[in-house]
Amino acid sequence: MTMNKELTPESNTLIPYIAELRALFNGRVVGPNDAGYDKARAVFYGGIDRRPAAVIYAADVADVARAIALVRDSGLELAVRGGGHSLAGHSATEGGILLDMTGFKEIDIDVEGRTAWAGAGLTAAEYTNAAGAYGLATGFGDTGDVGIGGLTLGGGIGLLVRKYGLTIDDLLAAEIATADGQLLTTSADSHPDLFWAIRGGGGNFGVVTRFRFRLHEVDQVVGGMLILPATAQTIASFVALAKDAPDALSTIANIMIAPPMPFLPPESHGHPIMMLLMVYAGDAAEGEQVIAPIRALAPPLADMVRPMPYPEIYRFSEGGPSPVEDVTRAVFLDTVDRSLAEEIITRLRASTAQMSIAQLRVLGGAMARVPVEATAFAHRHRPMMAAVVALYEDAAQAPTHEVWADGLAAVLRQGPPGVYINFVGDKDPEGVRAAYPGATWERLAAVKARYDPDNLFRHNYNIPPVGATNGQ
Repeated sequence: MTMNKELTPESNTLIPYIAELRALFNGRVVGPNDAGYDKARAVFYGGIDRRPAAVIYAADVADVARAIALVRDSGLELAVRGGGHSLAGHSATEGGILLDMTGFKEIDIDVEGRTAWAGAGLTAAEYTNAAGAYGLATGFGDTGDVGIGGLTLGGGIGLLVRKYGLTIDDLLAAEIATADGQLLTTSADSHPDLFWAIRGGGGNFGVVTRFRFRLHEVDQVVGGMLILPATAQTIASFVALAKDAPDALSTIANIMIAPPMPFLPPESHGHPIMMLLMVYAGDAAEGEQVIAPIRALAPPLADMVRPMPYPEIYRFSEGGPSPVEDVTRAVFLDTVDRSLAEEIITRLRASTAQMSIAQLRVLGGAMARVPVEATAFAHRHRPMMAAVVALYEDAAQAPTHEVWADGLAAVLRQGPPGVYINFVGDKDPEGVRAAYPGATWERLAAVKARYDPDNLFRHNYNIPPVGATNGQ
């Protein structure tokens, strides 16, 4: 792509060229001097405040190819935004090009064939609502406004993970724009090395414009939120029950000191609670029987678990706290006994953040039955995952909250090193290497060298191509 004036990364601005960019792209282009610039550059996490040289709202595949050519010719950094939920800030860029994919909302559902082609700009809720109209679903995460693009490329751990596996286990094909300007369709039969890599390897290999997913019959489920008092006994007993439950039950436990939520009794405020989000994807009567022992662990503070259409599960993640600043750490572990549960509560009480959470996810089931080497997700056999989160307002207090999060993560960590890449909250190379150990890293680097030898797609959880000495 050529323009009237030479673009260089050192210029760190495209302000003189915005008018030329608008003529080149079919979609909207927003520059730093435009009235809507601050809204255009915003992402979910308020602590990320980056100023791109231009925000390009891609209208079609041709716009995606033009944006790739622009950054290839100029050397500017490329950020790709779908839902804008990247913990590490990869949905934003300082001085680079922000390519917004939210215009790619099309979804083509083959009801008979149980598949769907879905645009990369869809959110999990948008896709799930469209498929749910036919009593069908693909498993995504637990938050409806997260984009399906980044979630899928990192693996996808959600509320159908034990029943149907990771999101990537239902990925059948993808259309991806690569660094050389090609639009490839990748699947098990077409560019299989690339297909292996994008199932867990993140955004290292191109810009995905469409995904083809497998759909499952998931109409009514037994699910919702159950809030219990959090004690060492209730936490440890919940983990044991969730591990022993049928694969149809997937759960997420958020343990925290209760804020003054309107649906909680006032006497629970300031005390430890366990906020359970659960889905039983099977017969309703069986689901009630499976969940009954969890309900019986303690008198519920709130019980919103009931038979419901599967898409309704996302309403329980609506209206959560908007993080101004946050720190997140994630680890894999094997189990939580009473001693560890007591330590979790003690450390949550010691936190000085506005809100601190220890999240526990029991894994296994269908996720663990896929061979590790089948995709770039390398941690299929880990029985549990934990995330430690601190939300706060004063950026100057970041070191304090990072020390707290590191301490609790260290206590929770069990077994060999590892991390779920979508929960890595910064660009620490050690975090990326922990997500892709050993042979997985080597294979990803080789695929990177084939499809992106110059590391154009580097603003991500970066895997430099084989032979590279750094991330540039």
